[in-house]
Amino acid sequence: MLNYLIRRLLYMVPILFGVMFLTFVLFNVVNTPLQMAYRIRGPKASQQDINNWLQNHGYLDEKGNAIPTFLNVAVKRTPEFPWVRVKIGERPFDSLYFRSMKRFATFDLGTSFATDEPVSAMLKRGAIPSLCITLPAFVVGLFLAVGTSLLLVFVRDSLIDRWGTVLCVAGMSIPITVYVIFGQWMAANLFHYFPAFGFNLEGLTTLRFIALPVTIMILSGVGADVRMYRAIFLEEVRADYIRTAQAKGASHARVLLVHMLKNGAISLITLVVAALPFLIMGTLVLESFFGIPGLGNLMTNAITTSDFGVIQADVYLGSLLYLFGLLLTDLCYAAADPRIRLQ
Repeated sequence: MLNYLIRRLLYMVPILFGVMFLTFVLFNVVNTPLQMAYRIRGPKASQQDINNWLQNHGYLDEKGNAIPTFLNVAVKRTPEFPWVRVKIGERPFDSLYFRSMKRFATFDLGTSFATDEPVSAMLKRGAIPSLCITLPAFVVGLFLAVGTSLLLVFVRDSLIDRWGTVLCVAGMSIPITVYVIFGQWMAANLFHYFPAFGFNLEGLTTLRFIALPVTIMILSGVGADVRMYRAIFLEEVRADYIRTAQAKGASHARVLLVHMLKNGAISLITLVVAALPFLIMGTLVLESFFGIPGLGNLMTNAITTSDFGVIQADVYLGSLLYLFGLLLTDLCYAAADPRIRLQ
């Protein structure tokens, strides 16, 4: 068990480095630091202002010289050496990429390129609004999807099963933006039940602001979840142990809720645990439409303003959470099924 955990944790390191390398290349090679500086400071910014911005964010040293992007090497061609010669500096790993990796290794997320605010403070401030939306939507949606799929399996091949499947497909086919626009028009503008925009974290007042986004998030995802869980349970209901339990006189409720639900836990764990990192990172569409100051809205604003400091930290945390989610999935496999061994 311990050897397995150590090996999996070591596997995470090159994957994390690879993800951060691709993100770094996109923002420092495809879009140069000078382009980012002019985009953030404005096209009419003075050269001194641009140089100050580059120096404050680690692109220039104290003397105003550009810091190497990846490795501190110099490529030269001289008359004595007509071929290309590579000269390695005194500190070859003193570069932008390795400096940023060193920061992230100590969980120093840096500062925002647009506001110079610490990214860790911005993420902490946005985590609570995001969890207020995603956590209740996830819990309610999970129980609703599992319960509905068990009901459809119980009445399989009936009219209820067929119409339930049709409604699930119809719900999957509607984009989430349609749910948002219709929900804001009907619940907020027509009947004035809930606010159409904004967020207020003050006791019961918060419920008025999160009720509509949570409902939309549940409705937009329950169709796909019900279809997936229904397919899992239909495969289990045809297994030999189900027929054995029925032959021994077990009730339908016990067969569904005890035998079938337990044996279908492996597939459920895969789907449920894989969704956990996305709960913390927030929802881009809902938070943008409803003006919720969560992590999803923070990421949207960072992409719009080319705030590489926030984007890099967000990608780092998202990758880290997803890798730990995969590790948690394997641990849950071993806990749910005694036949699985972690080696």
